[in-house]
Amino acid sequence: MVRVKVIGATGYGGIGIVELLLQHPEARLATLVAREDVGQPIGQIYPHLAGFCDLPVLAPDDPRSQEPADVVFFATPDGVGMQGAPAALAQGARVIDYSGDFRFTTPEAFAEYARRIGKNPAHTAPQLLGRNAYGLAELHRAAIRQAKIVGNPGCFAVSCILGLAPAMKAGLVEPFSVICDCKTGVSGAGKKVSPTFHYPARYEQMNAYKLAGHQHVCEVERELSLQAGREVRVTFTAQVVPVCRGILSTLYGTLVRPTTEAEVLALYRDFFRESPFVRVLDSQAAVGTLHVRGTNFCNLVVSVDSRTNRLRIVSHIDNLMKGQAGSALQNMNLMCGFPETLGLLRPGIYP
Repeated sequence: MVRVKVIGATGYGGIGIVELLLQHPEARLATLVAREDVGQPIGQIYPHLAGFCDLPVLAPDDPRSQEPADVVFFATPDGVGMQGAPAALAQGARVIDYSGDFRFTTPEAFAEYARRIGKNPAHTAPQLLGRNAYGLAELHRAAIRQAKIVGNPGCFAVSCILGLAPAMKAGLVEPFSVICDCKTGVSGAGKKVSPTFHYPARYEQMNAYKLAGHQHVCEVERELSLQAGREVRVTFTAQVVPVCRGILSTLYGTLVRPTTEAEVLALYRDFFRESPFVRVLDSQAAVGTLHVRGTNFCNLVVSVDSRTNRLRIVSHIDNLMKGQAGSALQNMNLMCGFPETLGLLRPGIYP
């Protein structure tokens, strides 16, 4: 049984991992830490947890919040994990960070990401870079199993990388032809109040944002370039649509040679044959984001437009699960030597 601490426990990402850990047979929630709602039981802040988890929320400077744990989740914004990870590691913990702090293995790569989000490009724990692993299990299982610190991937990055990795690995599409057209639910903006996400401003409203450059592009291009063995550049468009949760990414690439849908389906199914949370479907599959809601699954619909010689992949994930807490728990399972699917292999809720 592993003792788990969640820092940033009251945000959407924090409460997501709390919900999952309550159902995990080998984990015990020991400590919940946050800057808001301090002193309140988590079941009072989130009434659906009442009776299931009533641990109090501790302030970061509370001595009880410094008690050691076997696994520490930083469900926190950029800059927090790099400050707290060294102490957690010194206590013997394994660390899983939700932010971009440990998605990159060199200070230079982190600096590029930080500049995109307007943050200080200097990493405060550069000695840990190179000892961390990128937490997309489907591509980096071996590294995650060995790592003491894992950077959880960005939600858009999960949907795009899983959708395009097999094609890039096989050299199936032109590396500079890729378009990622991505739509996310409102929960992707997090819990904090913002005028543009009030109900009157968001209901029946759809818009693109960060057209000058979304931070997840760094991850997408790096991971696809690793698969392709050469540089890959993508045109990436993020959009918010008026639903609560879910990401739908429609991914396009120009085929280097005429290829049938059956050939691509076989390629994708072989690539993900050992990935229990990726389901590869043909172009006739009647699926959408509803069918992955509340799950750690990624549904990939494969389509070939022979008229334009383009590959089209439609990727569906739950942004708060496979795009966040679900991937985090999947990483914990690998790091702790548990079955990868433990506490995660379940259907969603319909409708």
